Amino acid sequence: MNENELSLLKEAEMAMEQAYVPYSHFRVGAALLHESGTIYRGCNIENAAYGPTNCAERTALFSAIAQGAKPGSFSAIAVIGHTTEPITPCGVCRQVLVELCPPDMKVIMGNTKGKYAVMTVAELLPGAFTPTSLAKEEQE
Repeated sequence: MNENELSLLKEAEMAMEQAYVPYSHFRVGAALLHESGTIYRGCNIENAAYGPTNCAERTALFSAIAQGAKPGSFSAIAVIGHTTEPITPCGVCRQVLVELCPPDMKVIMGNTKGKYAVMTVAELLPGAFTPTSLAKEEQE
């Protein structure tokens, strides 16, 4: 892992400390790197109804967009959790990553024990449903 990836993973670990997890006690942190160098942090936020719970990756992405970052303007995201192996984004987060990030953007996945893996957004969700999937067929 290079120094930039390690630094982003450390930012994600700091974000993990802000997690609101009174039910699962399973903290996850994310750090999203904008092309300008700005880092947007996110953590998972649970809710008693469970459905409204938001993952760390989506919190970081939605926060960035809410603060004016444009979709597609991100360089990398790191995600970390207290897991045996490097944590991976859930299916919903993978879909959101496909929508808001470049397909070749790095996704740095780690755990608090120092293990990590790096993939691209496209590798995380092959055959993704994208905005072009909504294009209507030409009428004959």
